[in-house]
Amino acid sequence: MSTIGIVGLGLIGGSMAKAVKFHTDHTVLGADLNSDTMALAFASGAIDNVLDSRSIGECDLILAALPPAALIDWAEENARLISSSAVLVDLCGVKRLIVEKLRPLASKYGFSYVGGHPMAGKEHGGFKNSTAYLFAGASMILTPDERTDAPLLEKLKEFFLSLGFGMITYSTPAEHDRIISYTSQLAHITSSAYVKSPTAQTHMGFSAGSFRDMTRVAYLDENMWTQLFLADRDYLTGELETLIGHLNEYLGALRDGDPDKLRELLKNGRELKTTAGGT
Repeated sequence: MSTIGIVGLGLIGGSMAKAVKFHTDHTVLGADLNSDTMALAFASGAIDNVLDSRSIGECDLILAALPPAALIDWAEENARLISSSAVLVDLCGVKRLIVEKLRPLASKYGFSYVGGHPMAGKEHGGFKNSTAYLFAGASMILTPDERTDAPLLEKLKEFFLSLGFGMITYSTPAEHDRIISYTSQLAHITSSAYVKSPTAQTHMGFSAGSFRDMTRVAYLDENMWTQLFLADRDYLTGELETLIGHLNEYLGALRDGDPDKLRELLKNGRELKTTAGGT
């Protein structure tokens, strides 16, 4: 049995805590700035004790589930307290910025560090929406480097699979950020823009699955997502420009009343969805 420290008990950190307690025999120490969240975490059995400056050195594995700025601040303040035998895995949605800041700290203080990103979530955040089953079948992305040894990676693989993850995906920080700008961040921006139509306020009785799917992720934490978007703005602006270009093609075909062009655009989209697969 190991001691797992979890920093940040929102949707992801809270679900990690619950998953560890449900699926394993590990001890969980938790930390969150919100006293109500800490009370709920204790009451639900998601954590066994508090993660603080006195207990952080007891942890074999620390999972940091915080927005970018808070995560970096926490790491800079607490890195000296982490045991040299421990492993720190961040769970942030961008990797280049975080890895750039945390790798030197790990090297300076002697603990191991691997960037991570669990590909799971909900439109509503917070501990109250966390669940032990959030990661069932999901992909856990890890960004090891040349200093990460094989036994450590195998240990992390076994740990995350034990929580219900369906697969472990390995990536570089840059490749992670490039792909995530399309699969996650662009979808959130598109949803946020889509719901701003005045028609969205009068859709009652005229909407079904398509509207729900398009608007689901417009409900977001604007403070956290602003940080994520700006940290990945080079890749994200490229994806957004590509999307706008394609939308303008549809707009042009509609304005011109060109059925052949519109049919070809729709056919191409259908075929690309078929070859891309996924959900």
